[in-house]
Amino acid sequence: MRIGFIIGSLSAQSINRRLLHGLQEVIGNRAELVELRIDELPLYNRDLDGRFPESAINFKRLLKEVDGLIIATPEYNRSMPAALKNALEWGSRPGGQNAFPGIPVGIIGASTGRLGTALSQHQLREVLAYLDMPTLGQPEFYHTFDAAHFDSETGAVSDTNLYRRLGDWATTFFDHVEKHPRGTERS
Repeated sequence: MRIGFIIGSLSAQSINRRLLHGLQEVIGNRAELVELRIDELPLYNRDLDGRFPESAINFKRLLKEVDGLIIATPEYNRSMPAALKNALEWGSRPGGQNAFPGIPVGIIGASTGRLGTALSQHQLREVLAYLDMPTLGQPEFYHTFDAAHFDSETGAVSDTNLYRRLGDWATTFFDHVEKHPRGTERS
């Protein structure tokens, strides 16, 4: 199984990147994980629909090569980050050339706030529904970030509860991907 992942933050110190690395550790060799980088995508501009930038072409190509997608999103001002929304715009444009339909997707997120990324994920789910992506509904995965949950030297998950939660979520996500196999929309 080949699973793409998007980190919704552009920060090199992103806590969602750390969370995703923890998820990679838990997943092990159950799937090949491939990052779909969004940091090189320019701001979406409809004027570029006829001459897509190379970074957007590559992003859409990678979307066609995955069996499923994981989005690790932070929450900025009670919303999804602009960089993540921008990536969704590039992947769905130009009109009639949406690369997202049929990709089974799961959302995780970490924030330092008590609500985790609940509001960001809520808004993201609305957009993913419009993009025609089968979205894992349960279990939801909101994590209030604590650096003590990760080994300071290796970055590995050191908190047994977080490790278990990530493992349970991953198992359910893989079941979701298997229930929604990609078909002809890949071509």
